[in-house]
This record gives sequence, C-alpha cells and structure tokens, in this order.
Amino acid sequence: MEVNRRTQADRTAATKAALTAAARRLFAEHGYGNVGTQAIVEAAGVSRGALYHQFGDKLGLFTAVYEDTEAEAVGRAMAIVAEAGDDDPLAALLRGFDEVVAALTDPGMSRILLIDAPAVLGWEEWRARGEAYGLAVIEGLMNHAIAIGRIPDQPVRPTAHVLLGAIDESALYVSRAADPDRARAEVRAVAERLIAALALPLEG
Repeated sequence: MEVNRRTQADRTAATKAALTAAARRLFAEHGYGNVGTQAIVEAAGVSRGALYHQFGDKLGLFTAVYEDTEAEAVGRAMAIVAEAGDDDPLAALLRGFDEVVAALTDPGMSRILLIDAPAVLGWEEWRARGEAYGLAVIEGLMNHAIAIGRIPDQPVRPTAHVLLGAIDESALYVSRAADPDRARAEVRAVAERLIAALALPLEG
C-alpha cells in the first residue's frame, strides 16, 4: 500500500514537472496569450485532463510557472548575497542587484516575470508575490546594515519597496535596450548611487 502511494505521488510529481517545464518554455518563447492548453499538454506529453487536474486551468499553471521562475531568480541572488558574507551588506545588496538584473534581462524570464505576470495575475497579486520573494531579502540586508552601523537607522520597509521597484525597472530597461551591455552598465551606476545614498546621514 505504501509502495502504491509513493508510486502515485511520483507520477503526480512527474506530471506536474512536465507541465510546468513545457509551459515555462512556451510562455517564455511566445507569451501567455499566444499559448493554448493543447500546445502545452502536447509538449508535456500528458493529457489535457492532467493539466486541469493538477492546476485547475491555464491560469493556475501560469501561476506555478511564475512562482518557480521568481524563486529561481531570487535564489540566484540570495546565493550571491550569501557568498558576499556579512561584513558589508551594502556591497552584498549591490551584488544581488547585479544578479537579479542579469537574470531578469533573460528574454524568457523577463517575459514571464515582468511582462505577462502583471497582466495575467493582476497588478496587486503580482506585486504581492514578488514582494514575498525579494522584499524580505532587501529588508534583511538593510536591517543588518543598520545593526552593524553601516547605515543610519531609517525606515526599512519603504526603502526596500523603492529598491525592489528599481530592480524591476532596471531589468525592463536593459531587456528593451538596443545595447543591453551599455544599458546594464548605466543602471549599475544608478544602483551604486542609490545604495551609497543609504549610508549618508539622514537630514533633520
């Protein structure tokens, strides 16, 4: 009985993985609106019923793809931040910025996370899901910087929101630029000034 349950769980996991992998590839290449469920199930090698059973509908599948893609982008940044260590959280924040912008300027990732997701999920849900991944990382670095005296005590939540928005807009700017390398260097310079400004004494 236990073997049967494990086998069923394995089959379910394999079906979900096949659907999300196929959908991510198709959404990245063609965009959510240009991909039908039939194309997804054919690419995944499963039935249409399997898609509806596992995800409810195409929107449910897109939501799963979005979450996997967002977790991948943030996970890459967190690994870079961890490598930077705790000595200089502002340097770690800048390195994380570089990694996220690099990830999000991949055309497929940018299409899923920054172009389709706000329209498909709705702006409120898209922003809430993005904050659940990235905002905590930025807030954690800022709180640590305050704790060790690297930056003055300041409102962390609104500043983290501004920085998170800057990352998203930087990625969009680079992804649409005629010269992505130059655009990346431009936004990097802006990010350096923004992050350096966190260390300045607060007025008043």
